[in-house]
Amino acid sequence: MTYAELANPGILTQPVYEPGKPIETVARELGLDPAGIIKLASNENPSGPSPKALAAAQRALQDAQLYPDGGYFALRQKLAQRTGLGLDQFILGSGSNEVIELLGHAFLSPGVECVMHQSAFLVYKLVTLMFGAKPVEVPLAPGLRQDLPSLLAAVTPRTRLVFLASPANPVGATNTAEELAGLAHALPPHVILVFDEAYSDFLETPPDIRPWIAEGRKIIGLKTFSKIYGLAALRVGYGYASRELIALVQRVRQPFNVSGVSAAAALGALDDDEFVARCRKENQAGLLQLADGVRTLGLEYVPGGGNFLLVKVGDGGAVFDALQRQGVITRPVKGYGLPEWLRVTVGTPEQNRRFLRNLRTTI
Repeated sequence: MTYAELANPGILTQPVYEPGKPIETVARELGLDPAGIIKLASNENPSGPSPKALAAAQRALQDAQLYPDGGYFALRQKLAQRTGLGLDQFILGSGSNEVIELLGHAFLSPGVECVMHQSAFLVYKLVTLMFGAKPVEVPLAPGLRQDLPSLLAAVTPRTRLVFLASPANPVGATNTAEELAGLAHALPPHVILVFDEAYSDFLETPPDIRPWIAEGRKIIGLKTFSKIYGLAALRVGYGYASRELIALVQRVRQPFNVSGVSAAAALGALDDDEFVARCRKENQAGLLQLADGVRTLGLEYVPGGGNFLLVKVGDGGAVFDALQRQGVITRPVKGYGLPEWLRVTVGTPEQNRRFLRNLRTTI
């Protein structure tokens, strides 16, 4: 009997998430000098990690022989102080991805449905399938906009989770606070809205879901330290919601699921408001630089509020390959049902200029 015959049947058809290629991999595969490669594929922060986070992580390494506080009291206390929520309204995860999986453990099973947009962050679908539930994918509106009334219309008595991100990855689309409030208030009581805020820190005035939580709406917000804080390698994020919801999800969280170094770095990052403000300002300038550049080339793009731009280049796979051979790593999004598009992360001004120069010679 083979391992495949012993495995759970669903695992044999489970899609696999493919991350952006690391610089070292591209250098090895194409025989390029790693120093000459730029990576604009994974929405990483070109300014690097928060200095305060880095200093806190280095201090925490001195106690690497000790297990961390499994309840992450200090980090949850800091989050509570900054948000006005209670300590018991937060759950920590190894990136916000893990919190999505924990929601699956708590609420998903065969026969249950999850509603999401087509071309939404692939992990929503992967987690849904992992637990034998059914992903219900709603088409995007013209211009790759997120159609919230259509999300609501797709809800059935079997729906348990509705996934929504704003800004959305990979399309970059955003929704107004009024649109989001309309959805949150219209969902029936057997449905939980999972609101992914991975890129909300790049917005000047992001929507605030705390009043809806206080009203008793079934909603959980997801945040990450990977993006504007520059801690992608440390894998730390969190969810926040009502005490009842968080208590249920805590039951399926493994002890010590976030390393002590990662938790310490996140705690330090929360004090680095100057770094966040600077990164937000630089990102806005970078988005304008990329948008102006692709517009000059006569290319269509999706205006967005994250730290990336989705550009229509024709054959996304071919353009991706050509750019990569020139040492510029971007992200093809054929796997999201967008074969004509390419996603490019906002880099430094010089990296953005290099991408635009190489794109001009490629298309």
